[in-house]
Amino acid sequence: TFGFPFSLNNRGQVVGLSNLAGDLVHHPFLWDGEKMTDLGTFGGDFGQANWINEAGDIVGFAYNNDKALLAFLWKDGVLTNLGTVEGETCSSALGINSKRQVVGVSAKTCTFTAEDRHAFLWENDHMIDLNIFLPPSADLQQLTDAYNINDRGEIVGLGVPPGCGDEFACGHVFVLIPCDENHPGVEGCDHSLVEASGVPQTSPAGRDSSNRALSPPRLLQGHRFRFPGFAFGPRN
Repeated sequence: TFGFPFSLNNRGQVVGLSNLAGDLVHHPFLWDGEKMTDLGTFGGDFGQANWINEAGDIVGFAYNNDKALLAFLWKDGVLTNLGTVEGETCSSALGINSKRQVVGVSAKTCTFTAEDRHAFLWENDHMIDLNIFLPPSADLQQLTDAYNINDRGEIVGLGVPPGCGDEFACGHVFVLIPCDENHPGVEGCDHSLVEASGVPQTSPAGRDSSNRALSPPRLLQGHRFRFPGFAFGPRN
């Protein structure tokens, strides 16, 4: 008896959550203009679809049998577990661009308190904590949530300044801009490579909810981000 939409694309496809019969659980759905499809979960009772790109790729979260909330990517009928930042327990995918770069939040515990939350970027089966790009000079002490990523690789999200224990009460908006060939001449860009050995790895990624060790994220050697020099403002 209840459904809620979260996103739609230019093809008119809608995603969100819908209660199942009995109204005790809800699952992520895709509506394509004619029918509603249940995207399923990783064995748990609950799930939610947060975003859909123009190709119809969907991201969100779903519970597993252990009641851990995990980020997913749904593509062509396959629900893929994106895992978490290494050493953490739960995650939720909040945005995806046309290049299937996914952003969201990963946490040490499934209560997702501010001190436990870490904004992430997932690409090519690897997830990294975006806090590795937070410079000491920034006004924020932690990037807690990454909400969206555009096709230029620019990421917008929410972080907390020192002394803020609730990102939704006193958090500030951030933008991460890649220092790459698509952003020439950006003042202050450091084009030195990020060493893979110093970057947290993903756990787990794939189509199950088991914990598996992954190889070092070699792709990260080409990822270079910086904070632009602008004032952080409160999120209304």
